[in-house]
Amino acid sequence: MGKILIIGAGGQLGQCLKIVAERRAITDIVFPAEAEANILDQPGLEYLLQKEQPAFVINCAAYTAVDKAEDEVELAKAVNETGAANLALACASNQATLVHVSTDFVFEGNLVKLLTEDAEAKPINVYGRTKLDGEKAVIALLKEHFIIRTSWLYSEYANNFVKTMLKLGAERDELNIIADQVGTPTYAIDLANAIFDMIESDSGAYGTYHYSNEGVTSWFDFAQAIFDISATQVKANPIPGSAYPTKAIRPAFSVMDKSKIKNTFGLAIPYWRDSLVQCIEKLKEIN
Repeated sequence: MGKILIIGAGGQLGQCLKIVAERRAITDIVFPAEAEANILDQPGLEYLLQKEQPAFVINCAAYTAVDKAEDEVELAKAVNETGAANLALACASNQATLVHVSTDFVFEGNLVKLLTEDAEAKPINVYGRTKLDGEKAVIALLKEHFIIRTSWLYSEYANNFVKTMLKLGAERDELNIIADQVGTPTYAIDLANAIFDMIESDSGAYGTYHYSNEGVTSWFDFAQAIFDISATQVKANPIPGSAYPTKAIRPAFSVMDKSKIKNTFGLAIPYWRDSLVQCIEKLKEIN
């Protein structure tokens, strides 16, 4: 399999990759500090890859503040597009394969049908546009790449919807949750396992893949499941997205077809609610 280098090791997915690597006894893996692995520092990336000589680089670094991106366009573009290009160039000159994590937000989400990898990408916000441009940069600069689009990522680590709902549910009697945006939650531990499965397959089946947990839900039903599983006593009210306007428009329907990743790598993908149970159990242990 060869050495693995993680970029963005301090973020949610980076932390999950570390946990899963320990569980799977993957030892030839490096989690550099952000200062040493700044994707905006091209010479620094070249130096890091020359020093470590990884066979695979996993890029978890991204600008993900969807609403802030509408104001911080240049920063989002720098991290999500230029940063991805910098990393692809460094991988190309050091014979490394890049695993680049992207998002369902590259889609418009205006049709109720499963989104395949070759469906038209037509982002409707700055975050989605910059992530799509990052994908294009990787494809243009490096043949040996895997792009993995994922959605609604959560875990025990960092800030995410599950932890926010648990916190708000403990503080309030009633919450309004958007019910007309539909997608699939993804437990970052499951995504980390899938990434290692892809690397270990050593198949060379480069290209773009979709990965989320199985199933379909709305933010309201996701929140309701969080409250049910955690026995949090709070009244959740379903509301339309129009009742809670945000700076960035979100896709209304962004459920991705995962046939390609399952068929290519023989992956068994857990159902979203089963993974949510695992995450909430882990959060109880931590707290």
